[in-house]
Amino acid sequence: MERHFTDDLRELNAALLKMSSLTEEAINVSIQALKDLNVYLAQEVIDRDTRVDEMEIEIEEKAIDILALHQPLARDLRFVTTAIQINANLERIADLAVNISQMVLELAAVRPLLKPLIDIPRLSELARSMVRKSMDAFVNHDGALAREAILMEAEADRLRNLIQDELMNEFMIIDGKTAPRAVPLLLIARHLERICGQAANIAESVIYLEQAIVVKHHPEKLELP
Repeated sequence: MERHFTDDLRELNAALLKMSSLTEEAINVSIQALKDLNVYLAQEVIDRDTRVDEMEIEIEEKAIDILALHQPLARDLRFVTTAIQINANLERIADLAVNISQMVLELAAVRPLLKPLIDIPRLSELARSMVRKSMDAFVNHDGALAREAILMEAEADRLRNLIQDELMNEFMIIDGKTAPRAVPLLLIARHLERICGQAANIAESVIYLEQAIVVKHHPEKLELP
């Protein structure tokens, strides 16, 4: 029974890492589609989302089976419950990549871009970095790296607000006709910021897994060694 339990945990971990790979690919391709206004790449992200959804269900069912059959305790219990949460976070990130791709399709239909992309690429790189760091923290059992990912969220909020203020105050308020080209950019910034938020949630889960500390809604606990 112990060997089966260990195998089940290993399979759950491997499935979660596969889910992470699919999710990161969705982010990367959606951002590339945005940079190039490439409708084919954007559609590729949208079409592949079905596989991500299927994996989310598979992982959740696997985790529930482990809870029911093995009744894990202590760190093993934290691992399974954390896997369920991270699985949901990754699926949501993939959904946000789909949302970005849908906005790319809208932007491609109203070319040219309203303005050169400056802060949105910065926010997109931040989103990719946060997802990568949070999952690296999970793989390497690194609470310090998870804390780094969480603390990056403030910069994501700042960039989102900067993009929002510019699009609204320098374009949409001055000339309402710019809305069809401004709104998709506004929504992309919001989707990217939400990816950062989901990455921070993953990092919070990692800290809980490794140190049994709940830092959600308790930023002061991030100062702990």
